[in-house]
Amino acid sequence: MRTDALHAVRLARLDLTLVARNTTVLFNVLLLPLLMAWLFTQTQGDTSVEGVPARLFALTGVPGLMLAFAVFVHLVNSFTARREELVLKRLRGGQPSAAAVLGGSALGALALFLGKVALLVVWIRGSEGVSPANVPLLMVAAVLGVALFALLAAAFSGITPNAELAQITVLPVILIMMIGAPVAFPADVLPGPLGVVSGLLPVTPVVTIMRTAFLGGDHFSGGGGEALTGVGQWTAALPSIGILLAWIAVAALLARWLFRWEPRRG
Repeated sequence: MRTDALHAVRLARLDLTLVARNTTVLFNVLLLPLLMAWLFTQTQGDTSVEGVPARLFALTGVPGLMLAFAVFVHLVNSFTARREELVLKRLRGGQPSAAAVLGGSALGALALFLGKVALLVVWIRGSEGVSPANVPLLMVAAVLGVALFALLAAAFSGITPNAELAQITVLPVILIMMIGAPVAFPADVLPGPLGVVSGLLPVTPVVTIMRTAFLGGDHFSGGGGEALTGVGQWTAALPSIGILLAWIAVAALLARWLFRWEPRRG
């Protein structure tokens, strides 16, 4: 296990180095979500949502967009390209175990995601004067969210024929996340079944947990932003954590079923 952990760390460092050297990936992973966050804030007026300014509410939902681009899209592209270039096959045949190979990519994506969350914290602190109310809860949501979307990325890479088609494969997921996730609005404002579907999306519990951790209020379904103690925040987050864990189990089964180490032949 210690050897696998060391291999995963080395592979994560390699992933981060490759991202830093590729300007296109760097833009898509780091800058595009922040640009979209800025656009979201420009569409918000001086109104309030669940007791907080609309701009602040939207900014605390931005981690959902970050998961979409820094983790899901990035890893689908990475897994697919490495499979077609036989990199995954060579890694699988070497010292690292399968868990270390996939874990290294997920660890690199976690580092990217946490780096962008740190930038978001600085942004919110500078523009809104608000600091995270519950950092441990924020970290739990980040780790579970990255684990979930790394597994989903592994599954989707298995149905992606090549790296050129990866953008098409991920497009439906991105659109669903951007439209249905409660980034700029609470999930329960959607009418009828749409609100139920939004509440069950894999990105929704991550957004609501991180928003609650940022603001210290109950921003889960029906919570209305009511102020909570630290213990109250953890208690209110338990159902969403349960949904996340259920999604992780489903995503792990999908990844085990669909992920491919070698290109398709003939």
